[in-house]
Amino acid sequence: MTWLALDASGNRAGLAVLEDDGTTLHKVFAPTRPGLIETLPLLLEEAAKAYAITNIAVGTGPGSFTGLRTSISLAQGYAAAAGIPLWGIQADAAYAAAFPQLHRPLWVVIRARKNRIFLLRDGTAEAFADAEIPFTRAPRALAGAAAAETAALLAARGADVLLTNAKAIDPAWIARAAQAQATAGIPPHPAQPAYIDPPEAKLPAGGLRPAPL
Repeated sequence: MTWLALDASGNRAGLAVLEDDGTTLHKVFAPTRPGLIETLPLLLEEAAKAYAITNIAVGTGPGSFTGLRTSISLAQGYAAAAGIPLWGIQADAAYAAAFPQLHRPLWVVIRARKNRIFLLRDGTAEAFADAEIPFTRAPRALAGAAAAETAALLAARGADVLLTNAKAIDPAWIARAAQAQATAGIPPHPAQPAYIDPPEAKLPAGGLRPAPL
């Protein structure tokens, strides 16, 4: 089987094609802005022409609202048209696939906005102010875009933290996480965005314009 994986939850979008044994056949990255809506379908089209895709996996975040909507919608459309399984992979599962031999629990820390982070741990995703990051003396490993600053804050409070070098998701990790689930007999997860905070978009002060006549 051949697996195609997409992720656009962070500052860059990625696409990878892997064989069933985990060998990476193809990988490409692109900026999430500007032009993601136009670029990502072209990257998918090129990969689909070059490889016989039998499964598709997509990162479900948390992360960029625009990036998640674009990549998930594209993956859903391709899976439906091709009649192949679609696997939704949350960020913590993707990072875990990067460290299969890690002998301590992994926390994934993503910057939501200034002074606010998303923390994925023990299968849950929550938002915290930087000053309210949970403390634990149990050993932990940290990954994600905000891992370095979070590790520094926790270490200053006496936590036993191991900082990994994984700052951004590699789409190959998305594919490997989906492959691991398939091998374990876990059915495909719905590809729904893992939103934690509501959108920052606000209605105009005067309200929405009336529908055209």
